[in-house]
Amino acid sequence: MSGGVDSSTAAAMMHARGQAAFGLTMQLWDQRRLPHLQGASSGGHRCCSSDDVYDARRVAEHLGMPFYVVNFEREFEKTVIRPFVNDYLEGRTPIPCTLCNNHVKFEQLLVTARQIGAERIATGHYARVRHNPDAGQYELLRAVDESKDQSYFLFGLTQEQLARTDFPLGELTKQEVREIARRLAVPVAEKPESQEICFVPTGNYVSFIEGYLAEQGSSMPKETGEIVSTSGEVLGRHAGLHQYTVGQRRGLGFAAGRPMYVVALDMASNRLIVGEDTDLRASVCEVRDVNWIGLETPSHQIAAKVRIRNRHEPATAQIVALDSRTARITFDDPQRAITPGQAAVFYSGDRVLGGGWIR
Repeated sequence: MSGGVDSSTAAAMMHARGQAAFGLTMQLWDQRRLPHLQGASSGGHRCCSSDDVYDARRVAEHLGMPFYVVNFEREFEKTVIRPFVNDYLEGRTPIPCTLCNNHVKFEQLLVTARQIGAERIATGHYARVRHNPDAGQYELLRAVDESKDQSYFLFGLTQEQLARTDFPLGELTKQEVREIARRLAVPVAEKPESQEICFVPTGNYVSFIEGYLAEQGSSMPKETGEIVSTSGEVLGRHAGLHQYTVGQRRGLGFAAGRPMYVVALDMASNRLIVGEDTDLRASVCEVRDVNWIGLETPSHQIAAKVRIRNRHEPATAQIVALDSRTARITFDDPQRAITPGQAAVFYSGDRVLGGGWIR
């Protein structure tokens, strides 16, 4: 229970069905750390703040449900915060929510829930789980509400995790969830949605990385470098590659008289490569740490729709497994801003076949 309307409504729905349940809220990040980054508001519109813990407890009390706060700060820092910082420093654009799902919410939380006495966990994610009796496997499906679908962030789930997970909101639209929350008198029925990374309160990830490194007794690399066009023309200087991501247009620090975008981060030569929109488009990429959901590693090329970021329209592609953990994706049509560190998730209709991290 994050304290938001989605997880709170999921809890209320389970309670209304007469299912024996208790609420768990994860303490992931101490908001008192890096206090200078908190901004004017202590809560804002992000999840996992102290106000959210209070709201989750309030919802549990309203439902007459036992409630516990479990401290996963150490695991969260190890598996989410540090990889987040390291990815940016190495020129990648990470997705901390997926890391949290893989290593905390559906790993540590499930273990803790079973230790307390639960056989399953239910969350407020917009996704669906289905058991395929013919294959004897569990399948992950996109949510009915395409605008809220979160299956992209869940590609790392295992068969054991899917077997013990319920997504009560998967068949509902956001409007229907709000209506259920009001009907069940959920105290947070009108609460706004979280919009920011939970540990980056102002949305400024560069300031967070600098503050975190300073806290750890380290510092951000200050080495500047050249900004060059795809043809090699020097256009200016950058203040650190960690401040840029593929596809970025604003804040490049030079005027070209035409729209220019970050095309690549050349970490070896400390160069920021920029170009026009056409330079952003590519047809082939490779992914690492691939998780095939309910499938053996394919021995042949498969056709699928592939999403390369959360709001990307899935595009038709051919996927070839290079080994059990890596794959090459070849799109039928070039895609814009294929970004290292983001996820590429494979779909067949509504079914998630798997996914991996773009190299």
